[in-house]
Amino acid sequence: MVNFSLEGKVALVTGGVYGIGFAIAKAFHEAGAKIVYNCNTQSSMDMGVANYKEAGIDATGYMCDVIDEDGVKAMVADIEKRIGTIDILVNNAGIIKRIPMTEMDAEEFREVVDIDLVGPFICSKAVIPGMIKKGHGKIINICSMMSELGRETVSAYASAKGGLKMLTRNICSEYGDANIQCNGIGPGYIATPQTAPLREIQPDGSRHPFDQFIIAKTPAGRWGTPEDLMGPAVFLASDASDFVNGHILYVDGGILAYIGRQP
Repeated sequence: MVNFSLEGKVALVTGGVYGIGFAIAKAFHEAGAKIVYNCNTQSSMDMGVANYKEAGIDATGYMCDVIDEDGVKAMVADIEKRIGTIDILVNNAGIIKRIPMTEMDAEEFREVVDIDLVGPFICSKAVIPGMIKKGHGKIINICSMMSELGRETVSAYASAKGGLKMLTRNICSEYGDANIQCNGIGPGYIATPQTAPLREIQPDGSRHPFDQFIIAKTPAGRWGTPEDLMGPAVFLASDASDFVNGHILYVDGGILAYIGRQP
């Protein structure tokens, strides 16, 4: 029988306070995992505590920035001491800055790459020794359609997410023989608080131009929801995916398969 259970597993979801990270953490909890998440501000921590309490999930939160290597090491060591060796890591924490490339400062570019690419490197590096010692592990990197495609104003984000795709493949290549599976999930356009402004109804009653664009480009004819990512995440975190490694699973409603309607 295929085993999708995460019973007794310890899962760390970075940036797991709301949106995609929270939905994945909720799915892991329902599959039996113990949930740990991090955030880097007190306001985010307060939101996380409230969200998990409302969902009835006994989760453990840490104040830790994913680009602080010493802080991440200390967090992982404390998780191992208090809860157990991390079986599942979801590198979900990330940011985006929508700025035309010629108007973007190098420091702004670096900030996006640091959080979206260097952060997953630091967190993965911190958990891999414990996974090797335990004899198994699952790392899931939250990639993007921008791991494959470019678009105006997202040069830093696309560069970071393209790099994250290759980091995924390299972790697979380097640690697959230690029974560590590293895969990615590439969400399509997901309806979250961050994308809400792009879906607002206009004063004349029409849909936002970007909303119209996404609907027209998506064979499914809708935005995705965080819940659409729950099943794929459980699959990649469970024993059901033990021979799946270095793969990016795009959960995009078919956008990457579709050239678009003829005008």
